[in-house]
Amino acid sequence: MKRILVPVDFSGDSLKALKFALNLANHLGTDLRMIHVKKSKKFEIPFHFNEFEDQIVHTVQEYFEKLIELHSPAYQVENGVFDFKIRTGSVYREIVNQAKYGDSYLIVMGAFGASGFEEFFIGSNAFKVVSNASCPVITVREELSKSEVGTILMPFDASNETRKKIPYVAELAEACKAKVHVLGVHESSDAAIVGKIEHYMRQAEEYLNEKNIEVVKDIRKGDNNTTTALEYAREINADLIAIMTEQAETTFSMFFGSYAEQMVNKSEVPILSVPNWK
Repeated sequence: MKRILVPVDFSGDSLKALKFALNLANHLGTDLRMIHVKKSKKFEIPFHFNEFEDQIVHTVQEYFEKLIELHSPAYQVENGVFDFKIRTGSVYREIVNQAKYGDSYLIVMGAFGASGFEEFFIGSNAFKVVSNASCPVITVREELSKSEVGTILMPFDASNETRKKIPYVAELAEACKAKVHVLGVHESSDAAIVGKIEHYMRQAEEYLNEKNIEVVKDIRKGDNNTTTALEYAREINADLIAIMTEQAETTFSMFFGSYAEQMVNKSEVPILSVPNWK
């Protein structure tokens, strides 16, 4: 059975990511595993206790046991396993290794953490995980108000790599019965660039139509592709934005490196980052 991995540092972002992952696991029929990475064996009690009605816990294991007790009723995968791992070492390396060797289908994690506990590892390591994971990563912010995925935004630029996310988005859309918005974004008015993007959009539409997924197409020109995509996401009230990471750096590729990082850092909507080698 496939597995979703959820890094937990007990911040609001990571606990919201857990709820988001629970919903996806139910739709996809996957196991669900939480992971916490300590820099040392020393543990300081976290401050985020709202979920436990002010109960006091003293170890990471006790905290995870409480989380499983709290959220198990919402986990509805037949014969599914909801468990946790505790690791010590480099935070992002341990998460990436756990995902790789634990055969994770997806990582769902908070985009930010908060200072005060183990440097609340999410904030400083989220994009390192996005950049190095062998599987796709969804980053979630605490402000997220719902966990259902009904509308997915899939932006396309003029890079060759931009199409590689199509099969993965289709799989999520099928499982969640979600509508997919195929959005072309460009900064140049060059006809060759626009034509290339429109060609990619048609390919995506054909692929999604074959799987009976509802598709909406649009194309937008703006000063910055990241800003254009985020503005469109707000217009359609998107539940998820799908981008590529580790793309080749070209003049026309706007969803690689710092641009992917911009999306993760700026978007209030969860970001699905699909690695270029996926």
